[in-house]
Amino acid sequence: MSDTRYRGRRAITIENGDLRVTVLQQGGHIAEIFDKAAQVNPLWIPPWETIEPFAFSSAHAALYGDGSDARLLAGIMGHNLCLYLFGPPSEEDAKSGLGAHGEASVAPYDVAARGQSLVARARFPIAGLEFERRIEMRGRVLAIREHVRNASGLERAIGWTQHVTLGPPFLQRGTTQFRASATRSKVFESRFGADDYLQESAEFEWPLAPGKDGRRADLQVFSDKERSSAFTTHLMDQARDVAYFVAFAPAFELAFGYVWRPNDFPWLGIWEENHSRQHHPWNGQTLARGMEFGVSPMPETREAMIARGQLFGVPCFRRIPAGGSIDVEYRVVALRTQAIPESLGWTA
Repeated sequence: MSDTRYRGRRAITIENGDLRVTVLQQGGHIAEIFDKAAQVNPLWIPPWETIEPFAFSSAHAALYGDGSDARLLAGIMGHNLCLYLFGPPSEEDAKSGLGAHGEASVAPYDVAARGQSLVARARFPIAGLEFERRIEMRGRVLAIREHVRNASGLERAIGWTQHVTLGPPFLQRGTTQFRASATRSKVFESRFGADDYLQESAEFEWPLAPGKDGRRADLQVFSDKERSSAFTTHLMDQARDVAYFVAFAPAFELAFGYVWRPNDFPWLGIWEENHSRQHHPWNGQTLARGMEFGVSPMPETREAMIARGQLFGVPCFRRIPAGGSIDVEYRVVALRTQAIPESLGWTA
């Protein structure tokens, strides 16, 4: 274990013979899960220089934009947590100080490590929530446990999504492959960026999404287009004991994925950004694919999430009673292989 600087950010690192894991102290992001044999970190590192969230101010608008997501984008990296919100704030939420995806990705964390285990804790005062994440290294597997407590005097309806984003060099156009325990699926309900190539609101069965050109897009292979953008949501197979996604980079002979309980996180959102966004800080330079598993199907305001209620008969948020708590557990798996696994198990 060591206190370190990761790309200029305060961080804590733990490692074993197979993997190195780095967690940012500001924002709590899992910035790096570096595979030592493959010599690659599958997680996305933005092409722009990031800063500590506490240092962000309106003076940074020229670098990171001036939208509700500017502070998040100023510090985003790898796997960030969306809690209370999954999506933009409403007008009222914004007045209270919330930005895109809530406080969890911009708050300060108390991070401590011992040996091959790490604990990160934070308080989110606007939402009235307390959070703890424990990471334990087990060879090529990370066992992660999360605890959320409602410290307020009111019941909370919350979004809760693991915003896992993959990037280069692991992610490559037309090459990186994906598998997931997905079933019924839906395209985002309005245009998702300038180069959205999918039919808005279309329902389909994973993995073939209806394209605007009348063809089906296979979401099991990352787009080979020069520019593209898209968002789709996928209901995890409720008949399985576990849900999963796995991504495979042939050039690195590495399969990288997450495994979780579908009762905890029934939805997987797939976000694609392929050199489409031209405004700051994206500047047409970003290649990324988000594999975002959580309790909500769509990134939207909390009010819209509650009003939606259900999709395909499955709830779109979780409720925590006043003083109550929720615990979840999931796994991260890195496998050396020459072909993509068709599934992942809990003990993989």
